[in-house]
Amino acid sequence: MRIEQVAWTHPDAVALRAGQRAEIAERYGTPDSEPGTPPSAVDVAVFVVAYEDGGTAVGCGGLRDLSDGVGEVKRMYVDLPRRGSGAALRILRALEDWAREQGWSSLRLETGDRQPDAVRFYTRAGYERIPNFGAYKGLEGSWCFERPLHGAPERRDPLGSRRPDKV
Repeated sequence: MRIEQVAWTHPDAVALRAGQRAEIAERYGTPDSEPGTPPSAVDVAVFVVAYEDGGTAVGCGGLRDLSDGVGEVKRMYVDLPRRGSGAALRILRALEDWAREQGWSSLRLETGDRQPDAVRFYTRAGYERIPNFGAYKGLEGSWCFERPLHGAPERRDPLGSRRPDKV
């Protein structure tokens, strides 16, 4: 599996985001569950797509710059048949590495009470629940998380295990 930085408008990115929005609409019973301004090519600093070895796009995620060294994870998604493959964690770690390279100090995200799988994933990945921020303040069912970014980006050996970058 490889992770590639792509344009917001890349066809694979567009298709994966459509899958993510369809799943969210089904879970919450509305096509418009995004408070505030939805992410776009204008405000997403980086967007990545995970590809299987055969070239099939299986997942995506992006970052929005919230300023002051804080970013927000947006549009994290992995196709249902590929969940449990490690794609989501590879996407998230690639986003974290990119954020570190920009000098960002932490990443935040929002998910909801109808996404226990996402809550479990982010908690296991080191994110801790925080008070709702920005457009999510006061929204019932909205859960926010944050993870400080410490140290250098992680490098992966050919077998895919993580090890700290040696500078």
